[in-house]
Amino acid sequence: MDMPEAYIAARRSSALIDLSARGKLAIRGADRASYLQGLQTNDIEALSAGEGCYAMFLTPQGRIESDAQILHLGDELILDVHPSVVVALDERLREFVFTEDVTVEDRTSTWVAFGVHGPEAAALIRTVVQPGTGSETGLVDAAELIALPECHHRAGQFSGEPVVVARSGEIGEVGFVLYTASASGPALRATLMREGAVELDASTFNLLRIEAGRPVFPADLDSETIPLEAGLEDRAISMTKGCYVGQEVIVRILHRGKGRVARRLVGLRFEPDANPPVPGAALSIVADESGVGVVTSAARSPALGRSIALGYVKRELADLDTTLVVQDGAGWNSATVTARPFLPLEGAGR
Repeated sequence: MDMPEAYIAARRSSALIDLSARGKLAIRGADRASYLQGLQTNDIEALSAGEGCYAMFLTPQGRIESDAQILHLGDELILDVHPSVVVALDERLREFVFTEDVTVEDRTSTWVAFGVHGPEAAALIRTVVQPGTGSETGLVDAAELIALPECHHRAGQFSGEPVVVARSGEIGEVGFVLYTASASGPALRATLMREGAVELDASTFNLLRIEAGRPVFPADLDSETIPLEAGLEDRAISMTKGCYVGQEVIVRILHRGKGRVARRLVGLRFEPDANPPVPGAALSIVADESGVGVVTSAARSPALGRSIALGYVKRELADLDTTLVVQDGAGWNSATVTARPFLPLEGAGR
């Protein structure tokens, strides 16, 4: 199977994807951190300027309404969310403001965002983006950028305009998301590509993140999903903060249920000649028997020479090397539960 140029660049040098369609909500005001603290799963009040975290907005039943990358920019918090939830989340955040000093601003159309991924991503960014002035969270050298935990970020500038450089591990390689004003976007994108980044399309980006075993909202995380089913407790949930919406369900599962959930997110690999199953394809133990799980994301990996997928299966079937079958049109293909990531990737960050 031939490897697309963008795929090779993302794994071996640097690739760029335009993420500007993602929602970007700015939360300002003196009470911004304490206000958000009770609405999502992670510890916002523990963040300092230049830090960030991954978090979930849950229903009272503990199901996922949205995920978010949250950045502490000093005088404001930025929520990077899927475009499908921007309006609803914006309304929800405004709805519960009573006497708090909090304002919500939708910057989806006024800010752009570019993902830059690959082993050479940090060096490329330091070539193009210059350090900001007068900032304690100013841009650092490439090695320090690489060492940043997920969602931690540094401030820089491009042609005199501010740029936020946030650490990302979406495809398992060294990666960053660059945020700047929309007016500066075309020139920044053109300069990154002129300096060596290869344009990365959405389909190849999706393949790369599946290889990394990384679930995304809403493909693998939706309103039927409890974060614990996807194994996100260490990444998205603070176990020490105070109350938040959906906490009762999470605590009950962790403490009374000892972390047991009805299903688990797993990696699946298929025989070399099998096509990727469609999302929603049923998983069974034996062909024609009742389903024991469902595929959520799938792609054909050029590095592995076979199709791979993410999906949920009953807890007792989530052990590595468990053999299942997946419906493929009128037929069935064998599937084996596999460790994630599917490739030996080391650049995702902490």
